[in-house]
This record gives sequence, structure tokens and C-alpha cells, in this order.
Amino acid sequence: MIDPVHAGGAAVTLRPASASLATAAAVAAVAASSPVKPASLSTLAAEIKRLAEAPPIDAARVVALRSALQSGHYAADPQAIASAMIELDRGSRG
Repeated sequence: MIDPVHAGGAAVTLRPASASLATAAAVAAVAASSPVKPASLSTLAAEIKRLAEAPPIDAARVVALRSALQSGHYAADPQAIASAMIELDRGSRG
């Protein structure tokens, strides 16, 4: 059995015996043209370690802040935000 496939207006014929090769070629073509590259295991391990060492997220506080922002009742303190940003920058410089 032969199955016609239309890719970008051009007809491509796939035969069952070559379907796995065609699929592998298609996956390789998409991967090669993608701007996003797969992460290596060492990169993923480093990210998992970083997340494990991060402080816990207070879900109740996140909900309360989101609610205050959506209702317009959150008053930001520009001085406190600027101070925290400077401290974060100093910490990132080691």
C-alpha cells in the first residue's frame, strides 16, 4: 500500500517499508531547523540542582498577591523594589 502525503503543496509518497526512515528523516529535518536545541543531561542536572536549592514557594502568598494585583489593591514600594534589585545584582557578582 502506498500513502500519499502532501507537505507544503508537494505530494510525497511513503511506502510502509520506508516509513520509519521517512519519520526519522522528518524528525532530523525539524530538529536541524529548530532554533531550540535539546538540553544535555548535564544542563538538566544543573537546573534540577539549582531549583532544589531555591527557597520554597509560598503558594498562599502567591495567590494573595495575584488577587491584590488583579483587583488593583497592590501598592508597590519603588524604593524597596530598587533596593532588592541592587542586592540581587551585588549577589550575582560574587
